[in-house]
Amino acid sequence: MLLLLCFWGCQSYNSPKQVSHKQAEINKILSGISTDSIETNIRTLAGFHTRHTMSDTVSDTMGIGAARRWIYKQFQKYREASGNRLQVSYDRYVENGNRRISEPTEIVNIVAMLPGTQLESKDRMYVVSGHYDSRVSDIMNDTSYAPGANDDASGTAAVMELARVMSAHEFDATIVFMAVAGEEQGLLGASHYAEEAKNQHLNIAAMLTNDIIGNTIKSSDGSVHDDEVRVFAQGIPPEDTLSRYHQMLLYTGGENDTPTRQLGRFIHRVGQKYLPDFNVNVIYRKDRYLRGGDHSAFLDQGYPAVRFSEPHEYYERQHQDVRKEEGIQYGDLPKFVDYPYVAKVTRLNAATLMTLANAPARPKNVGIDVSKLENNSTLLWEANDEPDIKGYEIVWRTTNQPFWEHAQFAGDTTRYTIKGVSKDNYLFGVRSVDQYGNKSPAVYPLPVRE
Repeated sequence: MLLLLCFWGCQSYNSPKQVSHKQAEINKILSGISTDSIETNIRTLAGFHTRHTMSDTVSDTMGIGAARRWIYKQFQKYREASGNRLQVSYDRYVENGNRRISEPTEIVNIVAMLPGTQLESKDRMYVVSGHYDSRVSDIMNDTSYAPGANDDASGTAAVMELARVMSAHEFDATIVFMAVAGEEQGLLGASHYAEEAKNQHLNIAAMLTNDIIGNTIKSSDGSVHDDEVRVFAQGIPPEDTLSRYHQMLLYTGGENDTPTRQLGRFIHRVGQKYLPDFNVNVIYRKDRYLRGGDHSAFLDQGYPAVRFSEPHEYYERQHQDVRKEEGIQYGDLPKFVDYPYVAKVTRLNAATLMTLANAPARPKNVGIDVSKLENNSTLLWEANDEPDIKGYEIVWRTTNQPFWEHAQFAGDTTRYTIKGVSKDNYLFGVRSVDQYGNKSPAVYPLPVRE
């Protein structure tokens, strides 16, 4: 088990000896993230000339086939170093009908799964991804030089580094490290995996995608922003017909408390603890305007999912033919990637995955009692089944604040009253806490009458 310390005035639930041991393990994982390893992987991926989804699959040195076989071999090395606990496989299917695919094309994801070790938690999964395909200006051009160093060798290298370092450790829940294909052609690999996961009723408790995480220069003025990252977190999904759950969120003012927004808050809290000089900017959007990433495919299947992305995109280097015009270098070249910055984003991913995979599951059926009018707030929920559960924590904030302001440990119970705090004036959440201080993301309560 790893330790996640308390925030916002909560109590300490663990001994100084436990804190010291668990903190040392976390520090070991974070310090093990190597900038040099990340740079090597990005440059290697960029060296395949193009990784376009429809590019060469036979050559050992060029095209998407060579790239995916190389990624697979790297994952296999990590498997051996993990004592064969890391399970590496291809996830394949043939895409036939797509306006960005000119002929039937095999889409291949490379998946490395690290099974959880706690019986009650091992079926709970956390997925982290980057897409390894690339493109130039013409989305159908599958032969031109498309190094794709930032978009998205940076995200793929981050996932590979996470697998390399984290597979040497054990976690309660299962972590899936995935390099996906076909993103530029319409999120094809991610959509296939998410659809299959939904059909198989897999319990994906959170999905993180890393897409374009290597640029820190704001193109308009040359200023450097290497101390921040964007985390895109969707609110109410733009569905034609809202579910009863989303209707109730809107009805009670919980539109900023969807599971994905709670995941964003969780990442923000983790960042404050483990990377205090690295600002996590939670963006209340699914993605950039009218654009998307692989997390969108998981959101569409109802899974909580967020996107990590650099603070300012450099558009002269994104989806561009490699060329020089009027003294300006265009193209997504390795020399433009800020490798230490990619390592920072990778460490944030690691801290997030560690705490998620060792924290208890989110409490289920969380409600707030509205059976009578009073200036107290009573919350209730179902008990978790993890053997190391310590209890539950109530968190709340005023309605115009993005992050939790107050917390109260409720103990090992399934009902608790916050006295003197009116449910009409605040937004509430309940999160699970284990004996090491690890906490789940919070769950927004829906109104119930008892």
